[in-house]
Amino acid sequence: MSVSTGDSVFDWIDTRAEARAKAGLTRRLRPRPATSTDLDLASNDYLGFARDKRVTGAAAAASMRWGAGSTGSRLVTGSTELHTELEYELANFCGAQSALVFSSGFAANLGALTALSGAGTAIVADQYIHASLIDGCRLSKADVVVAGHTDVPQVKNALATRGERRALVVTDSVFSVDGDLAPLAELAAVCREHDAALVVDDAHGLGVLGEGGRGAVHAAGLAKSPDVVTTITLSKSLGAQGGAVLGPSRVIRHLVETARSFIFDTGLAPGSVAAALTALKVLREEPDRPGRALAAAVELSERLRAAGFRASAPTAAVVSVQAPSPEAAFEWAEACRAAGVVVGCFRPPSVPDGISRLRLTARADLSEADIERAVRVITETGASAGAGSRPR
Repeated sequence: MSVSTGDSVFDWIDTRAEARAKAGLTRRLRPRPATSTDLDLASNDYLGFARDKRVTGAAAAASMRWGAGSTGSRLVTGSTELHTELEYELANFCGAQSALVFSSGFAANLGALTALSGAGTAIVADQYIHASLIDGCRLSKADVVVAGHTDVPQVKNALATRGERRALVVTDSVFSVDGDLAPLAELAAVCREHDAALVVDDAHGLGVLGEGGRGAVHAAGLAKSPDVVTTITLSKSLGAQGGAVLGPSRVIRHLVETARSFIFDTGLAPGSVAAALTALKVLREEPDRPGRALAAAVELSERLRAAGFRASAPTAAVVSVQAPSPEAAFEWAEACRAAGVVVGCFRPPSVPDGISRLRLTARADLSEADIERAVRVITETGASAGAGSRPR
């Protein structure tokens, strides 16, 4: 028997790569420059805070004072006075009892789901939840049932027929692909009827929906509910980095002691904490920003639908435009970029329904000229990509 040289160990990777290429699903990193004249409709910087000098200045000042990193787990050396202040301000702004800051929104979702479930728990999840929630479900050791998208009767049936005593219902508030809104009030009522907790990822609702941008959970009147837990990210509307879980104080205490993605992860860097704190302060001072972002999304959608494209009707700042195939979506996005408009390109497996899309994110600082430019470029390039369609 000959000894392997090791050259063939990862041959399976090449086979998988070839299959993805044939399906038009190849992905690549594209480093962006520090400055650009391109119109950005791909980032999640909904309120325009990522480059706001007040926000970036606070990040720089905090890094000089506290250091570039937090130096350790939150339970060791990684929890600063800034972290405590941010948690207080987030809870106060969103109307929750308490908050806990994680290093990312992904880590916050993993921590919340795994710490609040486990063997002997039933999880009922919307079929279009974010990948971080899906991974949380997989790691939870719970009995997971996938319900149809925003299908409250299916959720109710799953809760009524479960064999486990404890149960969680898991959903996004605003779904990241099409920007549609979950029926939070109805889900909360079903949860209350069947003694289940509701966990809501409000990543795309915070800063866009609710009074002054307090989020979809607050808008639904659920922020103070004793059986509702909210997860958020600081990297979208607040233009910073990190994530957080908000909810009843006893839930937050439980996460501090049991959430592995909190206990064993290095704390969020002080610069990011200060940036989020400052963005939150500016949002309080300028509460019209959320409305401007939402209005820009609605205008983009209406103009593209009028031009004959299958564009989603946004409930927040996300607009998707359907493409005929993964290859067409990629070519369309590339053509937009070449014309100076950067858009997201969502293909399987990022889109759970298998329909490839351009994904546009509106911002509060988009001008009328920006919207006009975006619609013109998307329309002109869409024709060559074969993406025109009857409006719906």
